[in-house]
Parts: sequence; structure tokens; C-alpha cells
Amino acid sequence: MRTLFQSFSPTKDSRIERGSSGLDGSARIFSDEIRPNQPDPLDPRSISPRSISPLVRIDNVIKDYESGAGPVRVLRGVSLDVWSGEFVAVVGPSGSGKSTLINMITGIDRPSAGEVVVAGARLNDLSESAMARWRGRTIGVIFQFFQLLPALTVLENVMLPMDFCNTWPTRERKDRALALLEQVEMADQAHKLPSAISGGQKQRAAIARALANDPPLLVGDEPTGNLDSRTADRVFELFNGLVAQGKTLVMVTHDREIAQRAPRIVRVEDGHVLEAKG
Repeated sequence: MRTLFQSFSPTKDSRIERGSSGLDGSARIFSDEIRPNQPDPLDPRSISPRSISPLVRIDNVIKDYESGAGPVRVLRGVSLDVWSGEFVAVVGPSGSGKSTLINMITGIDRPSAGEVVVAGARLNDLSESAMARWRGRTIGVIFQFFQLLPALTVLENVMLPMDFCNTWPTRERKDRALALLEQVEMADQAHKLPSAISGGQKQRAAIARALANDPPLLVGDEPTGNLDSRTADRVFELFNGLVAQGKTLVMVTHDREIAQRAPRIVRVEDGHVLEAKG
């Protein structure tokens, strides 16, 4: 089997069959409310990759936070569309609002005003339980510091999203997790604890975990920020391979070299979104 490091063309033998691909490893965004073989109106998999609507639509979003000195406006009427199959790098100085923008997309935070629609779901309207269910099927999150659970093996970490969301039959989860680890060249590390593998290997395991529930959207929060330049380059090429296979990827980064290689760059400054390249 080819791995994503070896081939980035979306041919049949370079991708895993249906049931091949995410979700954040943090328990806070999982849901155990999804049951196998039950239709789910929030399931994004029925959306065409070339839908006439963007996969992500942020429309005139304002976000205020309360502080001791009064409300602080972090996003100031932000609008942004991201289409299926795009690879978007989000850049900007610390405190510019880019992390808050990502939190709008993942539903971790909610807008004070404006509208957020992702994979056909209007996030403004979702209850917390519906949001968790939607997030578990729709988004795979890749963190700067990996967020692998230290007491679980690499394989168990990749299986965890499937266990929480019940999106795959129990008997299929181990094989699916192993296939994902093979795709990121980590199958030989499957039974090790995170403490026994390198930073680059942890990030590849985290990417496999993000693909566990086959989400249409991957979100990276400084995913190369804790890696050396050579390893960061390999992870970036892995991202390119995932986009070539039809995933959509939005990545926050401070790394100018990495950002410049993305097909589209969105810059956030003082709570405003500026299109830098795309």
C-alpha cells in the first residue's frame, strides 16, 4: 500500500476505502450520542465536494469577550468562505483574532453576532449536544502539542474518536486505525505509548486520529509549531496529500515559509480578515 508520503494523487490505491479518514482527540469535543446505522441530519457526508455553497461560510461575525475592563471585541465583522478541497493558511500576529476565528469554525466558541455555517449546519442554532455530535462527524482537529492521551497506545489514541462517536462498527475500528497509521507511516509504532515516540511521530499519529471519523474538514492549530523544519516539511507534504484526496484544510500558523507554500493565505489583523493570497 502506498502511503501519503509516497503518493499524493487521489487514486484508489492511495486512499483508504470509505471509512478512512477525523476528529480532535480531546474528550471535550466528542459525543457518544451517535449510534451506528441511525440517520443523522448533521452528517456532512451527503454534501457534494463541489457543492454550490462553500464548506465554511462566516458572515459578518462579531465576537466580544467580557473582561474586567468591559467587553473586548476580538472579531470585527469578519466574513470568510472556504470551499471544499481548499488548503487555507491563516496567519497574523498574536492577539489578532486568528485563534478565535478558528474557534468559530470548529464551534468551540460562538459568535456574538453574525452567522457561521459549516458543512451545511448553521452553528448558531445548535445545542451543545447537537454541536458535539456535529463536530465529531465533521471536523478533525490537529494541535500544536499533539494532545495524545499518555496512558493509551498510539493505536488506542487513533481509535478513540470512533469509540466516542460510535461511527464505525466495533469490530472494524482496530483495522481502520491501523490502516490510517499505515497511511502516515506509523503502523510500526502502533503499540507504543506516546512517550516512546518522537515529536514528528506524535504529530503523524495525531493526524491519523484526526482522520478517524472521515471528516470533510481538517483544522490545524499551529500543527508544525512544535516541530523542527525537516519534520514540519514532511507534515506539510502530508497535508498536501490529504487535500489531493479531497479533504479541506484550514491551518493557523506563525511559520511564514510554511504559510507561503499554501495555495491560499488569509491574514487576520486587529479582528479583520484580509486575503493575502488566493
